[in-house]
Amino acid sequence: MYIMASVFPYVFIGPQLNAQLEGWLSQVQSTKRPARAIIAPHAGYTYCGSCAAHAYKQVDPNITRKIFILGPSHHVPLSRCALSSVDIYRTPLYDLRIDQKIYGELWKTGMFERMSLQTDEDEHSIEMHLPYTAKAMESHKDEFTIIPVLVGALSEAKEQEFGKLFSKYLADPSNLFVVSSDFCHWGQRFRYSYYDESQGEIYRSIEHLDKMGMNIIEQLDPVSFSNYLKKYHNTICGRHPIGVLLNAINELQKNGMNMSFSFLNYAQSSQCRNWQDSSVSYAAGALMVH
Repeated sequence: MYIMASVFPYVFIGPQLNAQLEGWLSQVQSTKRPARAIIAPHAGYTYCGSCAAHAYKQVDPNITRKIFILGPSHHVPLSRCALSSVDIYRTPLYDLRIDQKIYGELWKTGMFERMSLQTDEDEHSIEMHLPYTAKAMESHKDEFTIIPVLVGALSEAKEQEFGKLFSKYLADPSNLFVVSSDFCHWGQRFRYSYYDESQGEIYRSIEHLDKMGMNIIEQLDPVSFSNYLKKYHNTICGRHPIGVLLNAINELQKNGMNMSFSFLNYAQSSQCRNWQDSSVSYAAGALMVH
């Protein structure tokens, strides 16, 4: 059995992290419960912990039994999606078990690669969701499994294929999809400096740009989202996992399923006012099935 340890030095940080997560979650409302999917950020908790709480508060541990975590690949070039090679992810709160039965089903499709242990350990886009997942599910901690999926730089056609594949899992009320994404990475260090002067200060232009994208996601339209990205090149690092989710939703809507997505919080790591500044944006939202 392979176990992947966390970058969190958990002997010391467990109680501290638990208290921090509890604090953030206690400050937000569960207005979109039970969520079938959430979009939440994956930066350091100092920056985005309070934002992510708005998404995780919508998770209902009483019905959730399988949690698919879709995170973008930051370190390795990947044109498909990849599955972990370990059985357990260790967190400072408790260990999370990977669902080998679902992994077997996904593996059989021939659409997935296996990520190396090194890639798994280096990638933070899935890892940063593990403690929050553990916290949201702690009342049923022995009753659920996780399905981590590393999402590569997929073409639109591949996003559609993976969306179709995951749609049957998204249709199941006992499943939850966690889509890992930050929003705009702005500044010279990110090689992105789009600025619409009509919006006023730079940070307001960034917010306007992000909210344009967020509105399109709320319309649940994968084609419009792709067109938005082509037009503005917004540096949304989880654009491919979001694309897969939108395509999965699209597939279910064709079959008459009624869903709605709402963003519940938006934040920026800092407010950019000049060209030397930089920031990363965060957004948290939830998908409900009606």
